[in-house]
Amino acid sequence: MLRLVSLQLIVTVVVGLIAALLGGWAAMFSAVFGGLCCVLPNAVFAVRLFASAQKPGGADPISFFIWEFIKIALTVALIAATFSLYRDLNVFAMIGGFIAALKSYIFLIFRH
Repeated sequence: MLRLVSLQLIVTVVVGLIAALLGGWAAMFSAVFGGLCCVLPNAVFAVRLFASAQKPGGADPISFFIWEFIKIALTVALIAATFSLYRDLNVFAMIGGFIAALKSYIFLIFRH
């Protein structure tokens, strides 16, 4: 799980740099914020899942689903906060950063 979150963070930075080259500073920040809307909830979920798995008896399915719901709610809240707080938002760059971070697991699947 740590590899996935790390890869998502790396992809977010790379997409941010590409967006900076194509659209300037506003596009870069928009792409990075979009990627972070995916990376931060996944990091929280990974930490909680790891902590839950370390308990005696392992992780229970109820806590998995509760934290999955919290992850989705946090993702929606971060996207809403980005839309409302960042005035120079480039929507296409933000969605591109979000999708790139979201789909970065494909690199891990085809690694071997």
